[in-house]
Amino acid sequence: MSKTKTDMILEQKVNALLAKMTLEEKIGQMTQVRHFEITKEEVSSKFLGSIIHTEGPTPGETATDWQLKFIELQKQALSTRLAIPLLFGVDAVHGQNTFNGATIFPHNIGLGATKNPELVEKIASITALESQATGFNWVFSPCVAIPFNEKWGRVYEAFSESTELTTALTKASVKGHQGVLSDPHTVMATAKHFIGDGATDNGTEGGHTTLSAEDVSKYLLPPYQAAVDLGVGAVMASFNTLDGISMHAHKALITDTLKISMGFDGIVVSDWKGYSRFGETDIINAGIDMVMAVDGDLDTYQKGLKEAVGNGIVDQQRIDDATKRILRQKFRLGLFDNPFPDSALIEKIGCADHRNMARQAVRESLVLLKNKDNLLPLKKDSKIVVVGEFAENTGLQSGGWTVHWQGMTEDYRGAISILNGIQQLATNEILYDIDGTKNYDADVAIVVVGETPYAEFFGDIGGEINAYQLTLRQEHQNYINKYAEKGIPTVTILISGRPMVTTTQIEQSDAFVAAWLPGSEGDGIAQVLFGDYDFKGRLPHSWPKSVQDYQGKYGPNLWDNSLEPLFPFGYGLSY
Repeated sequence: MSKTKTDMILEQKVNALLAKMTLEEKIGQMTQVRHFEITKEEVSSKFLGSIIHTEGPTPGETATDWQLKFIELQKQALSTRLAIPLLFGVDAVHGQNTFNGATIFPHNIGLGATKNPELVEKIASITALESQATGFNWVFSPCVAIPFNEKWGRVYEAFSESTELTTALTKASVKGHQGVLSDPHTVMATAKHFIGDGATDNGTEGGHTTLSAEDVSKYLLPPYQAAVDLGVGAVMASFNTLDGISMHAHKALITDTLKISMGFDGIVVSDWKGYSRFGETDIINAGIDMVMAVDGDLDTYQKGLKEAVGNGIVDQQRIDDATKRILRQKFRLGLFDNPFPDSALIEKIGCADHRNMARQAVRESLVLLKNKDNLLPLKKDSKIVVVGEFAENTGLQSGGWTVHWQGMTEDYRGAISILNGIQQLATNEILYDIDGTKNYDADVAIVVVGETPYAEFFGDIGGEINAYQLTLRQEHQNYINKYAEKGIPTVTILISGRPMVTTTQIEQSDAFVAAWLPGSEGDGIAQVLFGDYDFKGRLPHSWPKSVQDYQGKYGPNLWDNSLEPLFPFGYGLSY
């Protein structure tokens, strides 16, 4: 592919700056740390290339505090000899979800149910703006995994089991996040996790992926190629192994496939503690450009890499290539000319327009699996009892990666619960049975059940931390049992990060809705239940019949045609 005049000018700038840099400055650019693990002075003394915010102390209470913290660190970086600005990264995976008060959208599995690329692009652009408003110019999103087994604790971070749908929504997400990279309202996006993260045996986070090269190419690579073709700024390496090799150290896939064959010229960034976990300098030789040197890795990484270059273990050309890729994206982002966040954006965080878009996403993500005798839509003057603690808790309805890494089990700022939404639209008094112990009589029961929030390996089923299961917990099954046995028409709302084995509960319910993890605008559910809007969502995954369907490596989806799902991919009813 021939280079444009703009490309050539960019490369001239990158090469001119690279020629002035010492080895220490280059290794510094290849280093990413948490803002609360370093002093301000270390930004300049260690020539750091990137700062991230993850679980831990926040940069402050308000968005202004966050911006001021990052401005202080940016000024320190700009005080160095070459004045190379910092990249500020954040796991903004369903909105700027690390900031309490941001707009929180449905997780990607819900967006997959919308099958609406235009909506996904708008959501990504809002996420970019609210991320910029809190001081960031880089987000670790979208996750473009293809989950093969619902036992995996990150199923909800991905759009779908369908490669075609995932590819379409990946394009939309990258467009929305990045737009024109130099625009201060956009951010650099990250396609993750390269590659095979969702296809591990038995859905184990960071486990072994035993797919053939042909299957990897056919099913897993297309969304990455689409992202690369759109100029995605970064790709994050995965925790899993493939061909018996850690993906962080897999040169054949990172360098030969992603960078050379697929034409990716951006930054390959490690995941958490990639240096110490996956082979130290092996990951640099494999093609990792920037390392998350967090949680005690900083000095070990920088010293070890410098020694490896001196000993000839890592070639100087590999260091230069990594540094050029990092500088290239900083120039594309316009950071040398515009390194600071815009304070005028702060008022946009959680604004009405953004919340309206999130509400639309909730409405379009809902999948109606059953509607016996057209119980739905409900009449607004019906006598309704709402059942279950998930109905009145915005943390529970939002899943992991919401304010905190593992999510919340209490309300967060600015969010609307499912119960609040029902109360807003109903014209009759709404009864509330929080724990299924009341003996209310009603025209209809809305029972809200689901999974407690989790993230990453904490949500794996059958792993070391075995707090989760593919079936509903017993107390939630009891909520449905109680009202169904009373003969009260029952609508079940399932809040979950994956399809669950709910065959019995669907049979017991008169209507059953897969609501995924809707985020901050729980009233979007009520708007559809009462018929202000129709159901549009369609299953982004096939729906399992039984736990026995998960005895093999993969669940009952396109990877095991011998298993017939309860509902196929793409299923969903409308009024």
